[in-house]
Amino acid sequence: MRFEELNWMDIESYLEKDDRLMIVLGATEQHAYLSLLTDIKIPLALADAASQQSGVLVAPPLNFGSSPYFLNYPGTISFRLSTLMDAVEDIIRSVYGQGFRRILVVNGHGGNSGAQARLNELANELPDLKLNWYSWWQSHGVEAVTLKHELKPSHANWLEAFTFTQVAEMPDAPKAPPYVPSAILNAEKTRDIYGDGSFGGPYQADGVIMGEVYSVAVRDIVELLKFE
Repeated sequence: MRFEELNWMDIESYLEKDDRLMIVLGATEQHAYLSLLTDIKIPLALADAASQQSGVLVAPPLNFGSSPYFLNYPGTISFRLSTLMDAVEDIIRSVYGQGFRRILVVNGHGGNSGAQARLNELANELPDLKLNWYSWWQSHGVEAVTLKHELKPSHANWLEAFTFTQVAEMPDAPKAPPYVPSAILNAEKTRDIYGDGSFGGPYQADGVIMGEVYSVAVRDIVELLKFE
C-alpha cells in the first residue's frame, strides 16, 4: 500500500492503528544493460511485496542518490552526499511529526550509506523514534543464495538482473572484472575502467535463482518490520 493510493485522511486513519512506515531509497544511475532506475525498482518491488504481507505503508521513493563516480555515463543523476543526507533527514522529520515512529529504510544503492550515518545521529534527537536500515544485497539471506550457487554479486551483474530491471538484450558471456587501481575514482576514470558499466561476472542468472534472492529479501523485510 503506497501513499499514492491514499489521501491525507487515509494516512491519519492508518496512524490511529499503526506507526510503521517503509521509506525506499535508491539512485538514478548507469547499470550497464539494466534500467537506469534499477536501484529504485528493486527495493520498491521488495517493499511493495512486504507491504502486501504486513500492511505497512510505503512512502514515495527518493529516486536520486549519491553517484558522483558514474556522472560520465549519460542518464546518471547524482545528489551531493550532503544534499542526500539533508533530504533523507527532512523526510524522516516530516513523517515523525505526523506520528510515524517505527521506520524502515529499504535501500537499493551502496552510495547512500552516508545517509545511514545521518540517521544514527537523528535517532538520538527524536524521542521514541525507532529506525532500521536494510540494504537488500548485503543481507545474510541473499549472501547465502549467492554462496549456494557460487555466483559473485556485483554492480550491474546477474544479482540486479531481474525481469523488471532488464531493458535491453543481455550479453551471454560473463565479463572479467577489471583491475581497479584506487578505491576513489573520478567519473572519467570510472568509465574508462568499467566500460559498459558492469563490474564483472555473469550478466544474468537462472530465474529460479533470482526468485530465491527476491523471496529471501522480502522475508527479511517482513521480519524487520516487526521492530522487535
